[in-house]
Amino acid sequence: MAVVAGVLVGLMAALQAYFMVLEMFLWDRAPGRQLSGFDAEMAVATKPLAANQGLYNGFLAAGLVWGLVADDPVGFQVTVFFLVCVLIAGIYGAITANPRILIAQTLPAALGLAAVLIAG
Repeated sequence: MAVVAGVLVGLMAALQAYFMVLEMFLWDRAPGRQLSGFDAEMAVATKPLAANQGLYNGFLAAGLVWGLVADDPVGFQVTVFFLVCVLIAGIYGAITANPRILIAQTLPAALGLAAVLIAG
């Protein structure tokens, strides 16, 4: 189970890094606009907000990587903390922005957290 947990946490870190790139660097281009559903004008207008949001996703990715490479008990604790952060952010995002976030972010975080706790 530890291997499954590690793979899921690694995938969550990669997903958060992907969101960071989309929001910080590609928001007003086709991939970012496809994610947001905004037209070109709205994408340009919201680009600073998206970049700020992307920065937070980068911190989440970094924290998950830290949890993967740190020795236990710190690695376990850091991983649980950052997965809970992703889970809460996903729930909040689904309520306030787009329900699809439950599938794209919350569900993977919940699966990763469950695996980490079981392996734990």
